[in-house]
Amino acid sequence: MPLFFFAMPGFYILAVYILAAVLPAWFLLRYIYRHDTVEKEPAGLLASLLLMGVAAALCSGVLEGMGEAVLYRLVDPGSPLYTVLLAFFVVALVEEGTKFLFLRARTWRDPNFNYRFDGIVYAVFVSLGFAAFENIQYVLHYGLSVALPRALFAVPGHMSFAVFMGLFYGRAKLYEAWGDRRRCRGNLLRAYGTSVLLHGCYDACAMQGTGTAMAAFLVFVVLMFRSAFRHVKQESFTDAPV
Repeated sequence: MPLFFFAMPGFYILAVYILAAVLPAWFLLRYIYRHDTVEKEPAGLLASLLLMGVAAALCSGVLEGMGEAVLYRLVDPGSPLYTVLLAFFVVALVEEGTKFLFLRARTWRDPNFNYRFDGIVYAVFVSLGFAAFENIQYVLHYGLSVALPRALFAVPGHMSFAVFMGLFYGRAKLYEAWGDRRRCRGNLLRAYGTSVLLHGCYDACAMQGTGTAMAAFLVFVVLMFRSAFRHVKQESFTDAPV
């Protein structure tokens, strides 16, 4: 009984930390799920996509460590060039790459992938599984002080990268159904490339640390978030079977 009594405060604190880390992703997942108006996706499939996001985060941690070690030997870590290369060619390339690989492996041949908007739903669930897991790590390591800024920027950022990935991913599936392999491949490349570009710009601005870079960061995220939410509404309204 005494052990149980003393353990409870620690349990509640841990629960608060995890909730603070996970709730932003949960609200955005609900937002995307509610916009899937034509045909809801099975709960089992969506749960598996969240787990794919966790797997992508674990793989990214290993690959980013390797990439950063190589970059450290090639470029002066104190230079702005190092920061830009790290943002685009290590963090963005790896994180969006692992998300995309797990996304495609799990959903491309799934019979439930039968509407264009499904591409956005699937990409966002993978990305927010990634973001929630990453957020838990940050909050447990740095405390609740990072929860609010990450809820306002990092988690919606991951969702926004995924919206553009899913936008082109859904179109690629549509072109495959039409037998147009060239446009299918082109849109798969756009799905990955656009998310890498957006993620790289986001991190490059955030990591520079200068006043000019932070101003550019704020302008960039406002425009990106606005565009992402607009695309969600538009693609939901004009959804079509594949």
